[in-house]
Amino acid sequence: MKEGSLANMVYAEFRKMILSNQLTRGSRLVESWWAQKLNVSRVAVREALIRLSGESLVEFGEKGGCFVKSITAEDVVEIKELREVLELGALKLLSERYDKEVIAKLEKICEDFSVMVSGGYLSGACEADVKFHEAIMEGSKNARLLHIYKSSNIPLFHFKLGSSQSEMNDYELTDVEHRKIVKALKKKDYETARETLIIHLDRGEKAMLGMVPTGHNAVAG
Repeated sequence: MKEGSLANMVYAEFRKMILSNQLTRGSRLVESWWAQKLNVSRVAVREALIRLSGESLVEFGEKGGCFVKSITAEDVVEIKELREVLELGALKLLSERYDKEVIAKLEKICEDFSVMVSGGYLSGACEADVKFHEAIMEGSKNARLLHIYKSSNIPLFHFKLGSSQSEMNDYELTDVEHRKIVKALKKKDYETARETLIIHLDRGEKAMLGMVPTGHNAVAG
């Protein structure tokens, strides 16, 4: 396998492990150890870590070494603000273009989310939650908008929030809000979809801030 393909494989593996909390905040990623474990070169591992750094999922220390990035209260506020700008923009584009296939995809994700929650598969529900918002971004049909969204720290924030939700009520509210957004899109009612999404994002921010100490302390992974 070519070096570039190996780097992509390592990147995908690291990303999955970080988002699923198999690699928690502050974990050091030693290039030589991972190269041996994954049976790839250190160059492939290095390229993968640089790519993850660009997505704010890992960070390089001042004295060397690479670590899984933590989330601070400042991160939570900034990421929520960024999500609001990007997702509301995507929602507007989606509502204007009224793509039935995208709306059908959102409905399917809502069903998957409900099945996961009712079965107690909360990690699967969290994944479906993330897919719902990514589907809205993809539905904008704006490649640059989608690129900014995916290259931000939004995926890590979203998975950390989802993994922190232990009360079923949190998931039930998410289900209600998601379905209300889809219903409004089907009716071409952008204002209701917009207002619901804002409420949804505000609720997520408050939940996350309730977990993050002020200052530079981070959420435990």
